[in-house]
Amino acid sequence: MDVIQDATRCDCRYPNLVLTVGSFDGVHLGHQTILKAVIERARQQNGTAALMSLQPHPRAFFQGTDDFALLSDACQKENLLRAAGLDVYFILPFNDSVARMEPGDFLARILIGQCKARHMVVGDDFFFGAGARGNVAFLNREGGRHGLTAEVVPPVIVDGERVSSTRIRALVAGGRLEEAGALLGRPYAIAGTVARGRGMGRQLGYPTANLQSDRALLPAHGIYAARVTIDGADLLAAVNIGFAPTLPHERPVVEAHILDYAGELAGRLIEIRLYRRLRGETKFDGIPELKAAIERDIVAIRQYFAEGA
Repeated sequence: MDVIQDATRCDCRYPNLVLTVGSFDGVHLGHQTILKAVIERARQQNGTAALMSLQPHPRAFFQGTDDFALLSDACQKENLLRAAGLDVYFILPFNDSVARMEPGDFLARILIGQCKARHMVVGDDFFFGAGARGNVAFLNREGGRHGLTAEVVPPVIVDGERVSSTRIRALVAGGRLEEAGALLGRPYAIAGTVARGRGMGRQLGYPTANLQSDRALLPAHGIYAARVTIDGADLLAAVNIGFAPTLPHERPVVEAHILDYAGELAGRLIEIRLYRRLRGETKFDGIPELKAAIERDIVAIRQYFAEGA
């Protein structure tokens, strides 16, 4: 998959480019349906399957924040798009100039002028241009004048409600990881670099990998059943997210005790896949009570995955 870091400066020429546009945060079931349609249409036309994604996320841009919590970081999203089978991934730097661009200019200058799109595949909620004044009807009307065709993919509905990044963020924030995973089509995952911690877990006999992941959306504080892949081995993990009130931190942390693993992970990039919240955070009366709770958590995690999770 080719990655074009700035779609406003693209001088590439891809044959019969079939394009979709959006943030695609999480690459959830709805996104996957659109990507599948893009790829199928591109193959039918002996063309190129492409996505243009906006960075930073428009909500982060308009809120004026650089810490907007995302379902997938840049590396995770790129890996998911590559695995989906895309040919080209355009990144559109979302700034004042792009935000103020009228729909007609955005269509002519970016979608057609730079990306050379010939056909577009979009969701029914697709809007673009200043004030989100460009919509599917505009795309069909104005795009047709440039030889651009378009089609709409209907939303994916689960339990009577459309699958969306907003819906999944709410589930993750509430600790409802199994429901979030069902809408993502895979477990929700947090990726980051392992930092050296205080060593308290090792002193207790349960060493932890302390994940640095400032931009990730953290689930509700508590203990989670998880998996981590290390050197090709898929390992179970007990993950604490929060302040660890018995031995408190100053800020929320992600600490993973990886079962049946004794290697050194500091400095390595890992991804923790979260499956279920076992319990909320608890402040215990002392170390013996804390250790007993950790043992119960480990037993529960082994049982959860042994039952087929």
